[in-house]
Amino acid sequence: MTDVKYSPAPAEPPPSYETASRPTNATPSKLLPLRVPLPLDLPALNAIRGKRVILASASPQRRQLLAQVGLTKLEIIPSTVPEAFSKSLSPFEYVLQTATQKATTVYGAEVNNEALGEPALVIAADTVVVSSMGQILEKPRSEAEHITMLKNLRASGLHKVFTGVAVMAPLESARDPGYALETIVEETTVRFDKNISDDLILAYVKTREGADKAGGYGIQGIGAILVERIEGSYDNVVGLPLRATLNLIEKVLDHDDELEDEFSNAFDDQ
Repeated sequence: MTDVKYSPAPAEPPPSYETASRPTNATPSKLLPLRVPLPLDLPALNAIRGKRVILASASPQRRQLLAQVGLTKLEIIPSTVPEAFSKSLSPFEYVLQTATQKATTVYGAEVNNEALGEPALVIAADTVVVSSMGQILEKPRSEAEHITMLKNLRASGLHKVFTGVAVMAPLESARDPGYALETIVEETTVRFDKNISDDLILAYVKTREGADKAGGYGIQGIGAILVERIEGSYDNVVGLPLRATLNLIEKVLDHDDELEDEFSNAFDDQ
């Protein structure tokens, strides 16, 4: 199990807005460390704190994004099933099916874990970069391919990033199939700066930051210098649309309540 390094919130109450807005006379050497925000107080997140929450991905970027909403005690269990879906699928279908496969595979492997118990939540995601010609871009396989990939993205100007997210949770009821599954696909348009030079592309490639990333760049790092603007979710380009993922968590954990309402309504109609 891998935990994201995340300092606990301080025990003392947060400062008032009036106090926080007052100018400080402290010298730079005496400035207090940055304050860690208090955890989000949401019913869905409170319901899974202290329980098994699995991220079916080895991506450190996704771990860091989930830590921002307070999900820090994550088990990292990547899916070992090969991603063998055809690239002839639309990008939407490709990431949706891949994310769903990751989630169901890991959930199926862990649901009967006698030592740790069934997971309270499994989160899986898949992100692809799609060129203006509709080609799904993989991770670059060599330095030469990496350079060509970035030059093509520069030349085309616009490209799209699709992330499929799948979230699963067990149902307390005996309703088949015994779990709830919710999915979503987020799309973001990215425009590369057409004026970036070949020297800058080569210098970026040599940092190796984008060597393990689809599309060959990381917008959350040095790769931001290649990007002119985006339309849509920034964290979707990083690898996990946080707002959409939080919505899925709330929906999947609400399934038992929805089933109870359906049962009560059916009973009342008889």
